[in-house]
This record gives sequence, structure tokens and C-alpha cells, in this order.
Amino acid sequence: KGKGKGKKGKGKGKGEEKEWVPVTKLGRLVKDGKIGSIEDIYLHSLPIKEFQIIDQFFQPGSLKDEVMKIHPVQKMSAAGQTNRFVCYVLVGDQNGHIGLGSKCAREVATAIRGGIMAAKMALIPVRRGYWGNKIGQPHTMPMKV
Repeated sequence: KGKGKGKKGKGKGKGEEKEWVPVTKLGRLVKDGKIGSIEDIYLHSLPIKEFQIIDQFFQPGSLKDEVMKIHPVQKMSAAGQTNRFVCYVLVGDQNGHIGLGSKCAREVATAIRGGIMAAKMALIPVRRGYWGNKIGQPHTMPMKV
């Protein structure tokens, strides 16, 4: 009793991650290694429909996410008001890629998780330029934010 054996009790199913099985054609190409970088996807303007595609290109921990805002929304139903939460999440690698995602769910944790997935699928490259002199690689934003 209580030795942690089986699937009951604390920690059930933790530690085991399912292997990603791609659904889309782009996902199969990425998993097989036919597409080498995320820039190839941007070059051909291919839509990213699976967030695991982004996880294949970036090292674990290199993508950072930040919850920008969480606010409750209400809808009137026959039984009264139903409460849900809208979450806006920003994801980026601090090296030229950024994505913004939003998700509405009944629980905050589910909304955050869905927002991270949506932000990964909306990841875009940040265009860089020069400010003042043209020394080295493009390193600044070419427009005012």
C-alpha cells in the first residue's frame, strides 16, 4: 500500500511523455528531418498546424513564455451566467522569433496551456535592421514600436 505502484494515487502517469505522431504533411516532413530549420517553413509560407513542429526546432528551455493578461468573461445561459477565462500568452526565443496566442477556457490553467500552444503555432520571425551604422549583423528594430 502506498508504494507508488500502479496508476492510482499521487503522481499517476507523470514522467511519461507520449511520442509525437505528426498529423499534417508538414509535421511528417519535420519529423523525418526533410526540413532543416524553421526559416525553411517561413520561406515557403507554410501554415503551422501543430505546436510540436516548433518544439522540434528549438531546444527545451530556449522558448520562453509569458502570460500577458488573464481576464474573466461571462455568458448568459438558461441556468445563469457561465464564467470562462481568456488568456493572452507571448512566446519567444529572444533571438528573432516571437508569437502571440490567446485561449478561452473554463479553468485558468487550461487557458494558459492552450494559449502557449496557440502562440507556438503563431510564431513569426522578427525583422531586424540597423540603427545609425551598419557594423556586424542586423541587430535593431527597423521601425518604432
